Order: sequence, then C-alpha cells, then structure tokens
Amino acid sequence: MNIKRDAFPRLLDELNRRETSILLGARQTGKTFLLKQLHKKAVNSGLRAVYYNLELPSDLKLFNRTDSEMYKFLASAGEALFIDEFHYMKNASKIFKMLFDSGRKVKIYASGSSSLEIHKHLKESLAGRRLVSKLLPLSYNEFLRKYKTGGAAAAFGEYALYGGLPGLLKLKSADEKIRELNEILETYIQKDVKSLIKEENIRAFNSLLYLLAENQGSLISEHGLSREVGLTSATVNRHISILEKTYVCYPVCSYAVKLGNELKKSKKIYFYDLGIRNMLVKDFSPYPARRDKGVLAETFVFLQLLSLLKPNMEIRFWRNKAGSEIDFVILKNRKPFILEVKTALSACNLPGAFPTFINHYPETEGGMVISGNLEKTVEYNGKEIEFSTFDDFLGKLESKLSRM
Repeated sequence: MNIKRDAFPRLLDELNRRETSILLGARQTGKTFLLKQLHKKAVNSGLRAVYYNLELPSDLKLFNRTDSEMYKFLASAGEALFIDEFHYMKNASKIFKMLFDSGRKVKIYASGSSSLEIHKHLKESLAGRRLVSKLLPLSYNEFLRKYKTGGAAAAFGEYALYGGLPGLLKLKSADEKIRELNEILETYIQKDVKSLIKEENIRAFNSLLYLLAENQGSLISEHGLSREVGLTSATVNRHISILEKTYVCYPVCSYAVKLGNELKKSKKIYFYDLGIRNMLVKDFSPYPARRDKGVLAETFVFLQLLSLLKPNMEIRFWRNKAGSEIDFVILKNRKPFILEVKTALSACNLPGAFPTFINHYPETEGGMVISGNLEKTVEYNGKEIEFSTFDDFLGKLESKLSRM
C-alpha cells in the first residue's frame, strides 16, 4: 500500500548529500517500504542503485568480509546503496566513515530497528558524516490520507484502537488487525528483546510491559514497578531503557525550574503506538465505551506532538506536590507552551492548573485545551489559551509554535 510519508521528501533531498542517511524506528513502522521507495527514485534518476536486506541470509552473506574487502565491495557496488537492518553489518560505522573520507561519490541509506544494537555496532564516530532520522508509526494526518471509511469520529476511533502501523491499513476486519498486532508484539519480544535480556527475565519483562501499558500516562515509580514484577529497580530501569531504545516506549520527564514543591524526578511512559498498547492490555472495545478513553485521548495527542518536535524542542509534563498537573509542556528554546487534554467539555473553563503554572512561569507563551467537542479562544494574564478539537488542534499548534 502506497502511503505518502511526511519524512519522504526530506529523505529524498538527502540523496544529493554525501553523509550516510540513517533511518531508525520500531519494527513495522514502514522503514523497509520507505527505503525501497527511495531506491526506486534513485534508479529512476539514473543512478546505479543497489538494495540489501541484511535479514536475508543471501544478502548478509555478501557482507561477510574483512573491513578492507567490505570497503572495496561497497565502493564499487553502486552510486546509491540502501542497506536495511544494517546493524547486522560488522564495523558498519568504520566502513561508512572510510567511504565518506575517501571522497568517493557513494550515497548510503541505512535503516535499523534497535538503537541499542546500532550503538553497539557503531563504535567509530560518524560525527559530521551522518544524517539521522526517526520513523514513527503513521501520524494522524498520514493515517487520514488512506483512511476513507466513515467520518471524523470513525477515523479517530479507528486510530485510537489500532494505532498507526502502516501494515494494518490493508486489513479489513478487526480480527485481522488484532492478530497482526499480536504477531508484531511477539516478533518484537523474540527478535529485539530476547537477545538483550536474560532468558529468566523474559516473563518479568512481559509483566513490566503490561504494567507500563496499564499505567500509561500516569506517574511511574521504578521502585514500585520492581516490587510488582520481582526485579531490582536497576533492572527495571535497564528494561525501560531497552523499551526506549527499541522505539516501543517514550519517557516524558517532569518540568521543574523554580518551584520547590514540584515533582522534579518523576516521569511518565507512553507507547509509540496505540494499537500495541491496546494489544498489551487486551482491550479493543470501541472508544466511546472505554473506561480508559482519557488515556487513549492523551496518548493520541502525545503522538501527534512528537511529529512537531524540532531539535530545539522537547515535551515534558508538570505536576506539583499539591496535585496540580498539566498533561504536556512543550519547550521551545526553553520557553513553555502548555497543553491539557480532555475527552469532552461542557464549557470552555480554564483548567485549574493553568493559572498556577502561568503565575509562576510568566514566560509561558500560551496554552491549548484539546477535547472532542469545543472550540474557543480565551485569555489569562495576557496569554492566549485556545480550546481546540482532536481533529484540528495540530495545525493550530504548529502555527503557534512557529511564532515562538
């Protein structure tokens, strides 16, 4: 299925640059398909382009050479090389560095699913010689380009249940989608995790996955999690790091600068895909009937925020010891913009934590309240607070952030 990805034009522009283009992301986010699209474009532009998938034994065998032999092989293989799952390649960064420093006109695109494995294999510095991109599951805007059934409510409900993994869009029935999500999850455990943790910890790791999914968007305590799964806090911390570096979960830390009563060391965990999260808790009941629809709505917004992030931006949350909390604080050039997510509103009343935060952080650029139903703009202490819906908040937010 041909899905237009927002990352494609930028990656295509990199064809004219000599740095190694490295594409990272979780399994089944479409890296291989995107790499093949780029390969096709390279061929159509008249370049000698070659594609390798190192999960295929026949291709991996070609890479079973000494460093000098590998350098000579790649230097003569083509003008544009596309290497899928490149972390199976021995001394990859050293060879990429040799090719770049040689001045040869060889463009390399390389993709991988595990930054742990990639960091292990990329021992040589590629500083100034690489361009790194992360490919997430489909954003909601990308999803809407292919989802044509029903109206806005149906599209939102579909995305909230099954997420944005591209392969699910070609499946019609709920049973097929659930089966595919279960297969992806099992493959992840078998391929990415089993090689990274001890065999006896697999069951505890699975229990940790479930607890993180069940408590998505809530404050987590590694000490508390360690008691529940029977592992040390240090092991839980390492397992969460594995989940982060294999692009399954994204930790969000608290925002604290001035107030002594803020929770400075707390964090929340969000899964990169709603379908995987729902698979872990084994709940695919319709969105309107969900007891956890607040979690789904908050995660939906979080996943869209990720698509807006630039190198000078980050996502935090805010909570103080009195219990006042704001779902998300977007920092751009260290200036905060605050967001609250509600499933539905009866009136456009300012969330109680907004005045507290703005009064203590007058540099706050503004805020947004995102819900399923109301739109309006209000002011507090000269700060513009916009009420927007799930369907159209992203464009408005992008416009606001561009002016910060």
